Amino acid sequence: MPQAEPLPDVGKRCGALRVRDAEHNWRIMYRIDADAVLILEVYAKKTQKIPDEVIKRCRNRLKRYDGAVKATQWQSGK
Repeated sequence: MPQAEPLPDVGKRCGALRVRDAEHNWRIMYRIDADAVLILEVYAKKTQKIPDEVIKRCRNRLKRYDGAVKATQWQSGK
């Protein structure tokens, strides 16, 4: 069973699942929204600290996603 941890450094409602297989410790970075679960990144964990590049990519993906959602809502008049 995977273990979960909150990731407030990435954003609100963000977290990471820890999954281990025979060769790697994997991290699945995610955000839970009211209508979706966003998978932000999946990577093999090699150090204790989450790499800064991973956090930056996750934040950029959330920013792009939130912008696209906002634009769609604006176009549909919501």
